[in-house]
Amino acid sequence: MILVTGGCGFIGSNFVLEWSRNSSESIVNLDAMTYAGNLQNLASLRDDDRHIFIKGDIGDMELVRSLLSRYQPRAIIHFAAESHVDRSIHGPEVFVRTNIQGTFTLLESARIFYSQLDPSQKAVFRFIHVSTDEVYGSLEPEAAPFTESTPFAPNSPYAASKAASDHLARAWYHTYGLPVIITNCSNNYGPYQFPEKLIPLMISNALRGLPLPVYGDGLNVRDWLYVVDHCKAISRVIEAGAPGRTYNIGGWNEKKNIEIVEIICSVLDEMHPDPAGSYRRLISFVRDRPGHDRRYAIDATRIAEELHWRPQETFETGIRKTIAWYLANESWVSAVQTGEYQSWIEKNYC
Repeated sequence: MILVTGGCGFIGSNFVLEWSRNSSESIVNLDAMTYAGNLQNLASLRDDDRHIFIKGDIGDMELVRSLLSRYQPRAIIHFAAESHVDRSIHGPEVFVRTNIQGTFTLLESARIFYSQLDPSQKAVFRFIHVSTDEVYGSLEPEAAPFTESTPFAPNSPYAASKAASDHLARAWYHTYGLPVIITNCSNNYGPYQFPEKLIPLMISNALRGLPLPVYGDGLNVRDWLYVVDHCKAISRVIEAGAPGRTYNIGGWNEKKNIEIVEIICSVLDEMHPDPAGSYRRLISFVRDRPGHDRRYAIDATRIAEELHWRPQETFETGIRKTIAWYLANESWVSAVQTGEYQSWIEKNYC
């Protein structure tokens, strides 16, 4: 039995699906079901007794401790987080509450639970804290990619809240001996991503003939990681990662934002042509967001050498799979585009 937090979100639900395909081990899925949580992502597991869904908040210590006591998981995989930079700029309080206070509550609950385990159970228990490369700040164009020893320099409320949670996770290992492992990943993309992030937003807008809004000059660089590759890396960390260790998980795929948008347009021109012409006609540049980091890049050498993991998808193969999924699941996109989502788009991109 493992406990997953945020298992109805984008990365969390992909992890739950990937785990269920490859393991007979049950999953307790704790999710508060905020705007980005979607139980429909896990519709294929509706009748699967191995998936136990619990609606609840990681900040509810009584609930978390009761779940740990009842289900006795051998691992906690902590995905639950507020994760959108733009939202953190407009409303940072919820990021502090979920990412910092929520992580503290989860760590403290896990510490108490772990202290009561017998030695054989302690030997296998793991707490996987899933974080982001944004904690490292911004890279200059020619600078070497982030390594696990890169100093933290967060530049947004989101990144600062995740950096704080990383520090808490590290402290609970060093102070209390809780077997914590931290992972810092680059930009994920793939199925079930909420359409406020760059790639699903571009696909969704293109299919509706709407502008494709690109921040600033479009030259901001990110490293892109196909979400299923990330999930496989997490599984490998659970299996063989060393407590107290941090692993950077990247796709070895640095791309400028404008390149991403142009590639999406080219693939859509091929897979779903628009009689009105190339989707590139819809590209528009909008005012840059405050504190927009110029470049992120992950050096994933440690996880490759120590745990023998490397991404299986290139950006070219991953983006084609992603676009094919969105084309085949337009009803899913329509269902998540609620009034709240439309208000968000108008506030940030119009």
